[in-house]
Amino acid sequence: MARLELTLPNQFIYTTELIVRVNDLNYGAHVGNDNMLVLMQQARINFYRENGFKDEVSFEGTVGQVISDTLVIYKAEAFLGDVLLIHLAIADVNKYGFDMLYQVINKVNGKEVARGKTGIVCFDYSKRKVAPIPARLLSLITAKID
Repeated sequence: MARLELTLPNQFIYTTELIVRVNDLNYGAHVGNDNMLVLMQQARINFYRENGFKDEVSFEGTVGQVISDTLVIYKAEAFLGDVLLIHLAIADVNKYGFDMLYQVINKVNGKEVARGKTGIVCFDYSKRKVAPIPARLLSLITAKID
């Protein structure tokens, strides 16, 4: 069976630390596949907040984001109490959105736990349609990848 692949950049624009909580675990006593996406979302929210944005649905006025696609590739297990470093990168910027790439590392043993991608599309929640990336966000992400 063919496996999905995701090539990560050599440089990341942001790193945050998150601790694996009991509600992140599944019946296998490790981080569940759905909760890895939640951890990546929290890293994304931390990035936005530390750069002056309130949340994911209000970058500018009624324009926020929606996720168009996701990919997660698991490399190792993560357990209750593990401290995870989540590195973020930006790729494939266009008029309406970009990809956010993630690398999840166990801080103690250095093992790569997962890597992932979310397709970010800017969305005007009042008009219920796709919108261009707000200027302040575009300026931030393009400055970070230059």
